[in-house]
Amino acid sequence: MQLRPILLALGIMTVLLAGAMIPCALLDLADGSEDAHVFWFSAFVSGLVGGLVWVLARGGDNRIGQRETFLLTVSIWVLVPAVAAIPFIVSGIPVSDAMFEAVSGLTTTGATVLSGLDNMPRGLLLWRGVLNWIGGIGIIVTAIAILPQLRVGGMQLFSMESSDISGKFLPRVTDIAAYLGLTYLIISSACALSYSLSGMNWFDAIVHMMSTVSAGGFANYDASFGHENLRQAMPAAIFFMMVAGLPFSLLAMLILQGRIKPMLKDPQPRLYFMLLFGFSATIVVWHEAVVEPPIFNHIWHGATETWFNIVSVMTGTGYASAPYDTWGQPAIIIFLLATFMGGCAGSASCGMKMFRLEITAKALIAWSQRMVQPHRRTPVRYAGKPVDEETLQSVMVFMFLYLVTFMVVAALLSYSGLDSLSAISASATMVSNVGPGLGPDVGPSSNFAALTDFAKWVCTAAMLLGRLEFVAVFVVLTGRFWRG
Repeated sequence: MQLRPILLALGIMTVLLAGAMIPCALLDLADGSEDAHVFWFSAFVSGLVGGLVWVLARGGDNRIGQRETFLLTVSIWVLVPAVAAIPFIVSGIPVSDAMFEAVSGLTTTGATVLSGLDNMPRGLLLWRGVLNWIGGIGIIVTAIAILPQLRVGGMQLFSMESSDISGKFLPRVTDIAAYLGLTYLIISSACALSYSLSGMNWFDAIVHMMSTVSAGGFANYDASFGHENLRQAMPAAIFFMMVAGLPFSLLAMLILQGRIKPMLKDPQPRLYFMLLFGFSATIVVWHEAVVEPPIFNHIWHGATETWFNIVSVMTGTGYASAPYDTWGQPAIIIFLLATFMGGCAGSASCGMKMFRLEITAKALIAWSQRMVQPHRRTPVRYAGKPVDEETLQSVMVFMFLYLVTFMVVAALLSYSGLDSLSAISASATMVSNVGPGLGPDVGPSSNFAALTDFAKWVCTAAMLLGRLEFVAVFVVLTGRFWRG
């Protein structure tokens, strides 16, 4: 196995992350914060170590194959959060909390163990937003350029010819990253401008832009979008959260090339919007017809609150504008279902993804038809084309690993002392990279600070597994992978 190109990539990523710490250091310096040294020290240490690895790994044969790509993908998502946790550790946050916060930021889960955000140094708040924003583009490039080539979880359906990664060190991924990065920047600029026009100050607009377009969910206030400074921006947040859940390759075609047909022909956005509308409408109708006394002031208030929180949960953004875990049992069940659903493949969102839900449903229908008529040929089709057996198997393996991981994590969290609802919802929100769960301990009105260190490490591992779509991690952990 060629380790040199893997070390080279890790060194480059560490140096880039160190560079991202400098604006946070400058902001703390401008504010006269006592913690201004945190980011200067963290940037120096990270840059020095990353630079040494970069220099030592340069030269030689940088060609990589599929095994190296598996290891590179997993290594980056493990090392980068460890580097990102350094400013939290230097500022005095315990290691378990620092790693939880860094992993949550880069995987765009948006769960937090920090309280007192309203009075926290702005450099640290900006760093949380930067982690979300970096994680968002990293997730998009991984989903569009890397996972399809590794044939992970059925992602080969979305393989792009220009993302051939078999030859010289990631020769075409940089081209894809540039293409998607421009789209990401355009959407980010539009989001920041919309927030500013909605009344946010420039700092809130920039940080919340970073956590919105990435479907990250880190907010500058403990109350998230329930804070009075943010409520007026809820319509803009709803729109850009929905955009974050759409396939970025199709968004790039729409924004950069003016081509809308690919978006309209893709079955994912249709199912995505149907589920968003269906979940939201069900809660609003149930509330208007059944709930006494009413939770919402009027139907438009209910529609706005419901739509905002459903979009936030389903895309995995993780903002909250109200304690939706107090809206009654039917609402809790719908929010739990939305936690699993996720957005579209190739988006910044999380969860099972729309294409897997559709393929799994069609596979079950085809299987039931074969049970009744054994000689009938019923191929599973997606987007009008038959799904080959390898892709179908890949989707089923992903779904199996997803459910098994969810059950194991829920059991471990229950063992740590959480009540059943909190353990189940926390497991779902971790493996789906959503953010807030349900229940008194991890619901939208609280955070994950009350968890034991053991539970926090379990959640940290679950977030990484969910973001890497399980298969890549389990492949690297097998003995055959290391034996070649």
